Amino acid sequence: MTRRPVTVVTGGSRGIGAATCLRLAGEGHDLVLGYARDEAAAETTAERVRAAGARCVTVRGDVSEECAVERLFDIAGAELGAVTGLVNNAGVTGPLGRLVDARTEDLRRVVEVNLIGYLLCCRRAARDMAAGGGGAIVNVSSAAATLGSPGDYVHYAATKAAVDALTIGLSKELGPDLIRVNGVSPGIVETDMHAAMGDPDRPARAAAGIPLGRAGRPEEIAGAIAWLLSEDASYTTGAVLRVAGGR
Repeated sequence: MTRRPVTVVTGGSRGIGAATCLRLAGEGHDLVLGYARDEAAAETTAERVRAAGARCVTVRGDVSEECAVERLFDIAGAELGAVTGLVNNAGVTGPLGRLVDARTEDLRRVVEVNLIGYLLCCRRAARDMAAGGGGAIVNVSSAAATLGSPGDYVHYAATKAAVDALTIGLSKELGPDLIRVNGVSPGIVETDMHAAMGDPDRPARAAAGIPLGRAGRPEEIAGAIAWLLSEDASYTTGAVLRVAGGR
């Protein structure tokens, strides 16, 4: 009997992360759902994952903290078995606005979660996957990495450009260990992230500037992530797949 893949999804309680958990559950993965604060949302997603026939463990923690990342993977291994996949998805933007008006604490928080958190998760996943004979990592980036997002959040865009560099470099470093590393670069997606940063109508307003004429849906990003984790992408590593409606 073929062993089911075990995949860690950070930021898995809502939005792209929750959609990814559900998509992967439908494709035969068991899930470790990492989340930062919203326990109710995490449990709701976990219940839907279990209803799809997959095992699911929820783990609360801040990915910018080394001890939290170690605990996340320790629980994954103890509860579900060796981790074969990682979706680095947890991220923050801070308030919208120009860099000159940004608070230093917001800049630090964005770098700590979006970059340090990704590095810590990739490091632990690489150690576990190398010991287990291979695996796959997908880093969720953003079209902001190349657009720059002036006037909105250039600091967030800068962290996502760093994520793309991490993806490319790590794919070369880990290839001999049979660990594939890829990225997905979403454009504007209909999630509650926009309300959290103070602009809930942003996806609707942005639609006019998107060639396909609309914001994306979390399920569309989840499909790209699922493909990169699948055997259909077995010869794909170091790629950053843009899913941004043409932007």
